[in-house]
Amino acid sequence: MKRRLSFQVKLFLALVCFSCLLLVLLGTILFHFIDRQLHHDLGQRARVQASQIALMPGLAAMVAARDIPGIARLIQPLRAESDASYIVIGDTQEQHLYHSESPERINLPMIGGDNAEVLKGKTIISVRQGGIGVSLRSKAPIFNAQHQVIGIVSVGYLTSYIANINARILWQSGLYGVALLLLLFIFSWLFTRNLKKQMFRLEPKDIAQLVLQQRALLEAMYEGVFAVNQEKQLILINRAAREMLDIRQSEKDLIGKPLEDVLQTSPGFLSQRYASVSAGSHDQIAVLNQREVIVNRVAIEVEPGVESGWVYSFRDKNDINTLSSQLSQIKRYADNLRIMRHEQLNWTATLVGLLQMKHYDEAIRYIQVQSEGAQRVLDFVSARFVSPALCGLLLGKYVSAREKGIELLFDPACQLTRMPAALNETELMSVIGNLLDNAVDATLNAPVPAPVELYISDRNQELLIEVADRGCGVDDAMKPHIFRQGFSSKPERENDIVGTEHGIGLFLVAGYIDKAGGSIEIADNTPQGTIFSVFIPNGLKHDPST
Repeated sequence: MKRRLSFQVKLFLALVCFSCLLLVLLGTILFHFIDRQLHHDLGQRARVQASQIALMPGLAAMVAARDIPGIARLIQPLRAESDASYIVIGDTQEQHLYHSESPERINLPMIGGDNAEVLKGKTIISVRQGGIGVSLRSKAPIFNAQHQVIGIVSVGYLTSYIANINARILWQSGLYGVALLLLLFIFSWLFTRNLKKQMFRLEPKDIAQLVLQQRALLEAMYEGVFAVNQEKQLILINRAAREMLDIRQSEKDLIGKPLEDVLQTSPGFLSQRYASVSAGSHDQIAVLNQREVIVNRVAIEVEPGVESGWVYSFRDKNDINTLSSQLSQIKRYADNLRIMRHEQLNWTATLVGLLQMKHYDEAIRYIQVQSEGAQRVLDFVSARFVSPALCGLLLGKYVSAREKGIELLFDPACQLTRMPAALNETELMSVIGNLLDNAVDATLNAPVPAPVELYISDRNQELLIEVADRGCGVDDAMKPHIFRQGFSSKPERENDIVGTEHGIGLFLVAGYIDKAGGSIEIADNTPQGTIFSVFIPNGLKHDPST
């Protein structure tokens, strides 16, 4: 099978051929210019010399007297100083009186047929065939005292002499041209090698194939995907992203536009939090075109550590919420059933023991105490909180904490008469549930378990949620990082499924609160423990029970 040349070799050969062609063309133009300039300069030099010789004192008298030896003695010193190929003196009959190179041509006719203008008193420059060859020559008239033409002076440069000068110049220029061509070869090779490196050593057809594969992959993805460069300009967006965000324009019309002109993003979407120099971020809650989504971000790195842009993929948060709600309900129901079954077994065992011992009065009082405690908590949460789902969550957390030996105390001033507009029911339950779980876990690590206190109120212009524990507390150095995804002060336990959830609860809490425009504060409890205070702007929202 015939092996094809690589892109780098093809480009190198193309650059070399183009460079050679350019140098040949440049050399031809330069040679033509130099040859023309050389002919002009030598013609003018011959003209000056011929004119000066024609004006030499005594030359006109010698020509008129045909004093051939005298003319030779007069011109010979000048011939030795001149660079001309020959000097010729002739009379008005166009016969040689002096020839510096061929003395045997004396008294022979002058060749060339260009003497007519000279005999009329003009100085000329011409290229003619002479007695010793083709030459570039200038002829000047010799005048007597009466200003009559009595002779001719001819000074010429043989074309062979001019060709030798051109050859010498061409040889020198050729050396420079070869050196320049060598430099062009080196530059072409380095340029093509660097270009190949920038192309990740792929052939153009491989790059085209990758582009087509990328386009097909993006269009086949269910998730929305878009990418921006360092100037926050859109460089890629797939069909799913345009459909989910209700963008009517085609990809071709969107490419190159600033992202803020295409998408309405949540505050800080492209700020340091989302676009910091890092390995990337995952499962960030954001609002794009007034639609809540879960966003993942990955940096585009041309070189390690040097980011040239970012790729964002996102999913509709409603889809995630639906699945999360279903899983949360199933888990909550399972936990409540397990806890209730466990406590029911304890109550039953206790009651059976009292009955076997025939302590009937004690058995009746035990039944009354247990039912009164549970009913009291049920009556309190049902009367104070408008959301039935939240009431179920609080009852489940109360029973779960009591099973672990922790008492969950509700502040008597608790009330929730309406749901906040910025959070839905599922998000509010996630915030309260995760804070309570975190407080119970912290209390279990304390030397002496103490009650966990909960306060929820919407009396003012904002919803206030406070969860206080007397557990191990939070170090000041850990407070700035406690809401970061994956951060946890809990020890990992091998083969513990619950351990995989460490570092998620408070991250979700911070995400929901940030999306709602609220804030969360951490304070030390006295004498020990932590108080988490959540402030969420209040707004009118329909009663979920209606």
